[in-house]
Amino acid sequence: MNVARTLPVVLDARVLSGSGGGPDKTLINSPAYLQRDGYVMHCAYLCDPADTGFHKLQAKASQKQVELIPVHDRGPLDWQIIPRMLEVCKSHCVTVWHGHDYKSNLLGLILKRFWPMRLVTTLHGWVHHTSRTPIYYMIDRLTLRYYEKVICVSDDLMVAARQAGVAPSRLVLLENGIDLNDYRRQRTPAEARQAMGFSPHFTVGAAGRLSPEKGFDILIKAVDQLHRAGLHNLQLLIAGEGDEQANLQRLIDGCLLPQQIQLLGYRSDLLNLYETFDLYALSSYREGLPNVVLEALAMQVPVIATAVNGIPKLIQHESNGILIPPGEISALAESIRRLVHDDSLRVQLAQAGRKTVESRYSFARRMQKLAQIYDAMFQGEWK
Repeated sequence: MNVARTLPVVLDARVLSGSGGGPDKTLINSPAYLQRDGYVMHCAYLCDPADTGFHKLQAKASQKQVELIPVHDRGPLDWQIIPRMLEVCKSHCVTVWHGHDYKSNLLGLILKRFWPMRLVTTLHGWVHHTSRTPIYYMIDRLTLRYYEKVICVSDDLMVAARQAGVAPSRLVLLENGIDLNDYRRQRTPAEARQAMGFSPHFTVGAAGRLSPEKGFDILIKAVDQLHRAGLHNLQLLIAGEGDEQANLQRLIDGCLLPQQIQLLGYRSDLLNLYETFDLYALSSYREGLPNVVLEALAMQVPVIATAVNGIPKLIQHESNGILIPPGEISALAESIRRLVHDDSLRVQLAQAGRKTVESRYSFARRMQKLAQIYDAMFQGEWK
């Protein structure tokens, strides 16, 4: 494939654990849009060959006619990822390296010594905490100042990047977007639940990686609190996989009505699942600008969300959603109870949420802005 290119080639590189998250939905939707603006885009994923999550993400990408490039990564000491990724850069004649996390950002700096390319990265939010997280985040912040463009999905990340030493002239705010052609409600929640075989109970939904910062334990406790207060016609469905699954299941087993709180695991049918929700609850302690909330709003699902990071810019309290403080079980439970009993408020929030996405978070508009960022870097060299 070593042929001369007439268009700049963007390689988006990202570490994958499990079947991916919101940023990965953005990546697999992007190539078709960038091609319209004169860019060839490829997606390369650093993944453990034993992790089956890549195949799940690959199946999603194939529906968009996008081919993902797997690059085997056996952990922090696997230095062979450097020659593996270098071969990808050479074989695809990459002109722009676009990183999406600490490892791909560090790799970009190393690979540029062996293959000439421009460096861009997107900050999605430092949220997934493990014992190694402080070291990884330190590496990430050190690499950012050497990138030509640092794209942030929310204002708080712009502040964090400046604090990490990135020059303001290199920072760009580019919020997430939703492809409105994909996200459009076709059925009522009751109709969707019947079609998918779920209980007819009023349904609170959530989706995401099962990890501590998502606060799913708070959401489970809030629903259990409502059950114990007598609101029995209520169920909670959580889609996702992750390290906290066993802990969350133990918590559910101790609830009053454990059969009405379900961990659904990985779901490839999130669009259909959103239609079963009467409301969506985001209980996270940390977020950038989460795609799951944008998706819920686009699907006309009323949203309750914690007022963290980029969320208050997206959700205006009691206008297009409900905001609550993070970590407060009673506040979340009361907001759920309120929406269960207030049909007119649910309708109002659902309609306003859809309008918010239509007016401010169009995926097509986002991709045009990204192409303009690339254009400005090349200053007409390729146009």
